[in-house]
Amino acid sequence: MAYDESIFSRSFSKYELKKLGCVALTICFITTFSFCTILRQPVLKPIYNLSNSRSEVLEMNGDIRIHGSSSTIFVASKSLQEDSHSNWTLQPYARKADVFVMQYIMKWNIKIRREPQFHDFTDLLIPLYLTSQPFNRTVLFLITDKRYSWISKYKEILNKLSEYEVVNIDKKSQVMCFPKLVFGLKSHKEFGINPSEFPYHSINDFRNFLRNTYSLEREAIDDYYSSKRRPRVLIVSRNNTRFLKNEGEVGNMARVLGFEVVVREIEQNISLVAKFVNSFDVIMGVQGAGLTNMVFLPDNAVVVEIVPFGLENLAEPYFRIPSKEMKLRYLEYKVSLNESSLLGTYANDSVVYRDPDGLQKKGFLRFRCVYLDNQDVSLDCGRFRETLLQALEILKN
Repeated sequence: MAYDESIFSRSFSKYELKKLGCVALTICFITTFSFCTILRQPVLKPIYNLSNSRSEVLEMNGDIRIHGSSSTIFVASKSLQEDSHSNWTLQPYARKADVFVMQYIMKWNIKIRREPQFHDFTDLLIPLYLTSQPFNRTVLFLITDKRYSWISKYKEILNKLSEYEVVNIDKKSQVMCFPKLVFGLKSHKEFGINPSEFPYHSINDFRNFLRNTYSLEREAIDDYYSSKRRPRVLIVSRNNTRFLKNEGEVGNMARVLGFEVVVREIEQNISLVAKFVNSFDVIMGVQGAGLTNMVFLPDNAVVVEIVPFGLENLAEPYFRIPSKEMKLRYLEYKVSLNESSLLGTYANDSVVYRDPDGLQKKGFLRFRCVYLDNQDVSLDCGRFRETLLQALEILKN
């Protein structure tokens, strides 16, 4: 590295240049990616507990959603650790010691909503795999706006992609020199990979990478004509928006039809989640981030997506197309207006019922508020039964 003739080099001592040269020789390639905007803003905790002996008070900051009919407040958080307190039940009255009065005060639930796992995969992990995989772990990741909880959550993947510890570039005061730099991440499409584009990998290569990373046992589902056990179905429970209000009833119906059923919310420990999901033959749930975990399913497993009213256009790019490219079988159940909590919320001739696509064209925030953030579903089990029978038939064939 010939610095002697460089104006840039004269601003550093020989000792500093020597240190930087060693780093450049040690690390031959670097990928940089950002978790969020580089614009610096004051860092606020999502929840401040201001309670005292007289009253219970929480101050909330960030992306906050209030669901009145269920007396629930959701607070989006990107910073809380997995083991942090994430649920509260409070009564907003300033005399909490008065047992007689408090029995008449409405109880509200405050829940932390962590950053959707779908975006972890489609915006970061798959692009990171595409960008770094061709270099066989001889890559150093420089991260701006580093979140330690995110690094900890996906440490197995990061360690599999790079033999070096990630570097928080925001904390580095020294100049770092490298012979090659890639700034940003390659991305082909939503929750997928185009195998005809460099580096010519497929989404199934990525799934095999995940199997190796988490030591998943099942590569493909069993042959049910030669197996005596029941096929296992995971019903992904949601704790915030788009509740499946009768998930217990749906689960009981699936058991009667011949499934072994588990109803559970997806936890934050991704290593445990990967092994857990890999043990199932069917994953089923209302459209949302929980279905992202289909990446851990064995080949030829079945994905059943329950699509809430008005969200049909979101199903195709997010889960329908990706599931088929992942060698999974896909079934879609479209929720009718009669199965949606939106029924009766608006006037009978409301555009909400008549033209969801038209409402989306007027602005996604309004569309999201109506169909994504304030809609729950209660399935018609007689109608949904046909979808479960289809899943059984697919598994047998």
